[in-house]
Amino acid sequence: MDSNNGMAAATMLEEMMEITAQNLIMMEVDDHYKCIKELGKGKYGQVTLVIHRQRGTPMALKLLPKTFTKRQNFLYEYCVALSLSIHPNIIGMFGIAFESSEHYGFLYEAALHQDLISLITPREGVPEPIAKLYTKQLVSALEFIHSRDLVYRDVKPENVLLFGPDCQRIKLTDFGLTRPKGTMLKLVSGIIPYTAPELSNTQNGEAIPIDFTLDAWAFGVLLFCLMTGYFPWEKTLSSDPFFEDFIMWQETGRKEDLSWHWRRLTPDAMDMFRELMALNPSERSPVNKALWYLDFPWRMENWKSLEEL
Repeated sequence: MDSNNGMAAATMLEEMMEITAQNLIMMEVDDHYKCIKELGKGKYGQVTLVIHRQRGTPMALKLLPKTFTKRQNFLYEYCVALSLSIHPNIIGMFGIAFESSEHYGFLYEAALHQDLISLITPREGVPEPIAKLYTKQLVSALEFIHSRDLVYRDVKPENVLLFGPDCQRIKLTDFGLTRPKGTMLKLVSGIIPYTAPELSNTQNGEAIPIDFTLDAWAFGVLLFCLMTGYFPWEKTLSSDPFFEDFIMWQETGRKEDLSWHWRRLTPDAMDMFRELMALNPSERSPVNKALWYLDFPWRMENWKSLEEL
């Protein structure tokens, strides 16, 4: 795929945004929806569980305050989410966008079982069959996003919502950072475990054209969290000793270079992580490479006793 495809994706989104802007309704939330409880709150907005006063339908309402939100940014996030919502592992949208006196808002399906963070047991992770079930669904969602020439840019457990009576189904949410492939970006906020190293190195101000390898890196970090209950490092900088160990392992292949919380992983799982999180983005495997490893064990059978050594 070339940059022309990314441009086509951007053009399609611009057209959607123009149509949405022309049809944006003005209303106050309380007139139509009863607020039940807050589902989440971030720097840029909040998500509330609401019920439609006439129909009784439970919905998730995302409100973005006008004081911090450009109208174009709101329209962009809404249109990206709407264009992707046809996929079974991406949050469903109700096609309702509006503005009130103080907010921009849109509605999507409510996840009543929280997000993936609530399932990950610290220092343990999740059972391997569950991790593999979620891997298949995450790969499907990310591949779909990539097929639209978009880079998701926000793979993390908080953005993976749980559905179904046994939380067997997951859906990606929150598309505020999603951008067309080829968009020039530099690091705008702090470095977190999911930040690919090439983006961590843009601190001196230069921008890089983004591609799907950013998502592959973050996806690898998420799988590590699922399998271990730990982050592999705090920051993707050589000043972080855990990340420095990882750099050494990627260069030498010696597992003893890695910190102890990698010990629980099998050689096959290590190969998967080596490929998803190659330091050089041009050598990084696409997210669907994880599917190749589903038939192999990922966790050592005696991993608990290994960590007592």
